[in-house]
Amino acid sequence: MYIESPRYTERFGSVRINDVQKVVALDAGSKSEIPPHGAMGVVKICEETIKNFEDKMAIVVPIKNEKLKLFEGVISGIPHDCLIIVVSNSQREPVDRFRMERDTLNQMCRYTNRLAYIVHQKDARVGKAMKQAGYTGIVDANGLVRNGKAEGMVMGLLMAKLAGKEYVGFVDADNYSPGSILEYVRIYAAGFSMAKSPYTMVRVIWHYKPKFSGGMYFRKWGRVSEITNRCFNSLISSNTGFETNIIKTGNAGEHAMSIKLAELLPYASGYAVEPQELVSIFEQFGGSLPSGPAEVVKHGLDLFQIETRNPHLHEDKGAEHLSGMLLAGLSTIYYSALCDDETKQLILAQLASQKALKRRKEPPKPRISRTLNEVQIPEFIKLMEPYLETYSALYEE
Repeated sequence: MYIESPRYTERFGSVRINDVQKVVALDAGSKSEIPPHGAMGVVKICEETIKNFEDKMAIVVPIKNEKLKLFEGVISGIPHDCLIIVVSNSQREPVDRFRMERDTLNQMCRYTNRLAYIVHQKDARVGKAMKQAGYTGIVDANGLVRNGKAEGMVMGLLMAKLAGKEYVGFVDADNYSPGSILEYVRIYAAGFSMAKSPYTMVRVIWHYKPKFSGGMYFRKWGRVSEITNRCFNSLISSNTGFETNIIKTGNAGEHAMSIKLAELLPYASGYAVEPQELVSIFEQFGGSLPSGPAEVVKHGLDLFQIETRNPHLHEDKGAEHLSGMLLAGLSTIYYSALCDDETKQLILAQLASQKALKRRKEPPKPRISRTLNEVQIPEFIKLMEPYLETYSALYEE
């Protein structure tokens, strides 16, 4: 794979925010002599390097009642050496869609001789293990993990930790292009290979996000992304005193991080999860507030934003879904300790103009869980390890 060299890096405290790097070519070949460290404006990521990181990576697929054909395509695009972890919150009755998802995953694993895990978000054993480990913030009164994308992502993170992986990536289950899934994961591996720190996040920016309306229009930016990015850049500008547009991936659902970093972040419920990750990074390591762990301050934190070659074709869930995403995402910025009055007014104006919030109203506060390093992860592993095999897609009950 050839990727543009980091042309510009903006520093916000201990965070190194790399400007967008484009994928130049999906494959670098085995005979190319271009220097691997960017002497010609591109970085060559060797196939061996990509495979090395894929072997250390779990890919989490949160899913809720998606079309099975879409799901089948998504899992078929995940590189073979990655561990697949499916976290489903799909209905169990009257039609057991979770059973159908498990059967789909089982068939793929049997045909391709690979390992994958699948767990339901309402699995009582996982809920009990989380509660006993002290991670009660995402468990409801019935002892089950609450509904929400973020809650499913946290389950996936814990399963990746249980499986001994060093990196975790996320892909959505509503993608129509299996080839783009393959590219996302290769981008994750490429980003990790360029990192100078063990605390690393890679966020994907789509080359195009096509819309179908009579014909096909290849749109560069979605409305929610444009607004969220603008508010993030206002947040950074107000704290550094220098105007910036460095953030291009405020809502990146396709992203990955080292487990070391994942353990340090609190997670906001629902669709606030991806923006909250950036907010938490900037609050802990941006230098404007008391710093997070000294080890991260020492090594720094690498944030990569990498643009794909493939367009992103996904399920259109309507204006109400987009409005909910916008409200959830901007609320994380609005309630950040870094947020100044000017950025707050920008957020309120944007929410009102998009009819996501009534004028003179404040957005609801996001529900934010504790960080994983504040709970007893060894206790969770001890409770779950004897049953790990039962979550394998190949497990026969």
